[in-house]
Amino acid sequence: MSIRFKVILPYLLLTVLVAVTGAFVVTRLVASSLEERLANQLLEAGRVVSDSMARQEIDQVQSARVVAFTRGLGEALRDGDEEKVVLLAKPAAGGLNVESLIVFDSQGREALHVIKQSDGTILDVSQRGKAATLSIVNGLIAENDPNSLPQREMTKDLVDGRYYYFTAIPVAYEDRVVGVVVVGTSLNTIVPLLKATSSSDVVVYDNSGTALASTAGVNTTDPLFLQTLSIEKSFYEETLVRDDSVEGKNFEVGGRLYRSGFSPLKIGSDRVAVFAVILPMDFVVESSSVSRNNYIFLYSAAMIGVVLIGYFVARVIIRPLSMLVFTSRAIADGDLTKRTGIKTNDEIGVLANTFDDMTEHLQQRTIELEKTNRVLEQMDRTKIRFISISAHELRTPLTLVQGYAQMIEMKAKGNADLERYAGGIVDGTTRMVDIIDNLLDASRIDSNLMEVVPTELEIKELIAKAEAAFKDTFEERKISLVTGGLASLPIVHADTNLLYKVFYHVIMNAIKYTPDGGAITIDGYTVENGTGKSEVEVSVKDTGIGVDPQFHELVFEKFYQTGEVLLHSSGKTKFKGGGPGLGLAISRGIMEAHKGRIWLESPGYNEETNPGTTIFIRLPVNGHK
Repeated sequence: MSIRFKVILPYLLLTVLVAVTGAFVVTRLVASSLEERLANQLLEAGRVVSDSMARQEIDQVQSARVVAFTRGLGEALRDGDEEKVVLLAKPAAGGLNVESLIVFDSQGREALHVIKQSDGTILDVSQRGKAATLSIVNGLIAENDPNSLPQREMTKDLVDGRYYYFTAIPVAYEDRVVGVVVVGTSLNTIVPLLKATSSSDVVVYDNSGTALASTAGVNTTDPLFLQTLSIEKSFYEETLVRDDSVEGKNFEVGGRLYRSGFSPLKIGSDRVAVFAVILPMDFVVESSSVSRNNYIFLYSAAMIGVVLIGYFVARVIIRPLSMLVFTSRAIADGDLTKRTGIKTNDEIGVLANTFDDMTEHLQQRTIELEKTNRVLEQMDRTKIRFISISAHELRTPLTLVQGYAQMIEMKAKGNADLERYAGGIVDGTTRMVDIIDNLLDASRIDSNLMEVVPTELEIKELIAKAEAAFKDTFEERKISLVTGGLASLPIVHADTNLLYKVFYHVIMNAIKYTPDGGAITIDGYTVENGTGKSEVEVSVKDTGIGVDPQFHELVFEKFYQTGEVLLHSSGKTKFKGGGPGLGLAISRGIMEAHKGRIWLESPGYNEETNPGTTIFIRLPVNGHK
């Protein structure tokens, strides 16, 4: 993402936020449709009614428990001592905020029934011995479980003719139910409280769909008025089992239109009734069209202002940044003469000046490096020519020395001293010829003059030839050589002489850095490269002193040698033997000429633990093609 979008995007998001906020304000507070707002208000009122009834249930359960746990009540109910029941429970009712308190014994017979009057007095309306008509009482007695949960029921009290919301709990004594305490609150008391908390009129229905109590209208206790609010029994039953609210139809009361919403009255896991919340149709009208226009104007102006501010800020910031980007791209393309030309006193100006200064220094350093590089290239070419000329010039006299030494060796038969001296000269000149050959090979690689003459060959034959060349060394230093998988390798197209030199140098390198008594393992296998073509891979693993990971690439450079050169032994196959450091460099050049690879792996350098080194040689089956 470009800096332009990074700068503008926050302002665009802010603009959207302002637009959404304005739309929200206009929609929710001013311009939303009457239908949507009525539905939302009805839903919220329904939630409040349900919460209020839940709190009423908690209060009634607490009051019932105060009576049920009154000391001696359980024993009196067990013994059927009605006078003691009245003596214990009736005072408790006076101290509680309950309208109706009924106590039943274990047979479901009424032992006490009191009703609190509007003036706070307690009226005893007990019909002692009368069988309970409340289903919740009979249910608790039938369960006979002291731990039963509270039971609820909304029904009519036949004594005073009012509808009550009753809560019943068992009275336990010695782990059995000896009675039931029922606490009730009339709907005439509950419904006005629900209206006050929900800010809407409330209607409660019985199981037939008849309105039991309501706060709507003028005379809410008039049966004829309640009949106008009643609903069908089928609608009642459908609403009772729902988990959400059901919106009702519009109706008129006292010349005013209302809208109703119906919900099941759920207390705990029980659905005790259906209630409705009622709102006047004009309840949600709070603003005029003038207010809507004001809100629209305000958030529209805010959007325009934010866009203009964003455009101005983006222009101030992005223009110099664009110049920086343009200049940096030109410099990246090689034009070090390019400058930003920004002359401001802010942070971007400081950055631009610093960038220009850096470019100036970079240009000067580049000029100096180019000069130095040209000098180094000339020196490298001179070095390559010197090595090539020196090698050629040395080869001729060495060949003469080697020839005369061989003639002396032939004529020295029988003279042990002379024969030994001549043999030493032959060995020395042979070694010098090898060094000169390596120098010439390195020179050809550097000059890209190495010629590859591919033929069909078998890897195992080249390795066998190299093994034969070092046979005496293996025996002398007691180094074992183990090969595996070479016979199964396919025939490859490669230059026989050049590829032999690779294995020769790699094996000699393994011998030089493996202590006496060590082992060298050569394995061959076929692998597939990333393009699905087959390649031959040979690994040469030794038990030598290893190579530090930081030198894994450096060992393939010309004239590099591991460790202190002055501490190396003179023999080329002796442990840590000396040499010009060209073997692996030549091997890499040969492998690159064959489109192959050579690399090594080693856990590290340690002359005590001898972690070893593995050199991998990978060659395409079709050789250098």
